[in-house]
Amino acid sequence: MFAALATFSDWFTLTILRIPEGRWTEVISFFIEDTIKIFLLMAVIIFIVTYLRSYLPPQKIKALLSQRFPIIGHFLAAGIGIVTPFCSCSAIPLFLGLVESGVPLGVTFSYLVSAPMVNEVAAVLLFGLFGWKAMLLYIGSGVLLAVITGFILGTLHLDHLLILAETAPPKPGADLPTTRDRLQRAYRYTKNLLKNIFPYVLLGVGAGAFIHGYAPADFLAQYAGKSNPLAVPIAVLIGVPLYSNAAGTIPIVQSLVEKGLPMGTALAFMMSITALSVPEMIILKKVMKTKLLALYVGILTVGIIFTGYLFNAVL
Repeated sequence: MFAALATFSDWFTLTILRIPEGRWTEVISFFIEDTIKIFLLMAVIIFIVTYLRSYLPPQKIKALLSQRFPIIGHFLAAGIGIVTPFCSCSAIPLFLGLVESGVPLGVTFSYLVSAPMVNEVAAVLLFGLFGWKAMLLYIGSGVLLAVITGFILGTLHLDHLLILAETAPPKPGADLPTTRDRLQRAYRYTKNLLKNIFPYVLLGVGAGAFIHGYAPADFLAQYAGKSNPLAVPIAVLIGVPLYSNAAGTIPIVQSLVEKGLPMGTALAFMMSITALSVPEMIILKKVMKTKLLALYVGILTVGIIFTGYLFNAVL
């Protein structure tokens, strides 16, 4: 189907839009192909994951995460983060809910890092664009960063630095939803989520298409290639002011890698956008004190930069 999409996008650009062959043909064809591809993948995967997630109520999540051995809870929290919200800002409410329900603070931070940084949509897109090795590196590094960040913050006992509002206890005895209810909720959630985040995906695809057609390979090789020892920190600093979900950054990563950017630098760029965005920091500042926020950002930044350098050395 994806091969047919490439053929369709070329035909649509040349025949329907009647754009003369050249760089703009490549840009627009890339934009059409990736927009349709990402929309289909996101719609199907979000719906399935949302439906499956309806069988994991907060009580079960708390029981899973409150383990005798803390490291198990960190890995479980990171795993749950993979199948929950698709951007950093949408992960914060559940992060607070886990804290208020009694889950250890460090474990909840493992979730907060994993939820925006690693998700199944981005993993599938990476697999389709770069193969299974890139997908496994992306998932493995994201989960490991989440576990390490949460574990370090958990050992520091910083619960007093949270700013939490008092909430009423949940009402017991609520009726379980039927299969029809779950499917309807999954449909509504998928529809609303696509409506909210797809503009960011379009921006990401548009930027990726432009880079794909116009960014000169020699420029990227000079300023972001393996020969530049500061390429990874520069990529991270550039990514922080941006805001998108992991799926929205994949087209940009694809274009940058095709133009010569090392995979480790590209992944570090993507991780900085999804896990260190300015909007997320603004929201987190409302629920935690500056010291805790600074520690969180600092540990995660060092981890992302280290991951970028490691992948550049390995790949």
